Amino acid sequence: MKYLIVLAVLAVAFWIWRSNRAGRQSQRVPKSSKSGPGSASTPVQAMLQCAHCGVHLPAGDAVSGKRGRYCSPEHRAQLEG
Repeated sequence: MKYLIVLAVLAVAFWIWRSNRAGRQSQRVPKSSKSGPGSASTPVQAMLQCAHCGVHLPAGDAVSGKRGRYCSPEHRAQLEG
């Protein structure tokens, strides 16, 4: 009988420990909401590939041309003439 009581006390202690641990994890701030590079304050841009040299760059930095997008006006001039 005493082993049954000890087992019940251990089960309750384990349940309390697990519920406190889960409560602390839900209170943590997710990594995506922390400030820094790549945070919600900086918009995510698509990455494009230069039609001339193949380098990848953000869509906001790309130079548009007739045959695609380029990393610089020089590459656009070289490929499009």
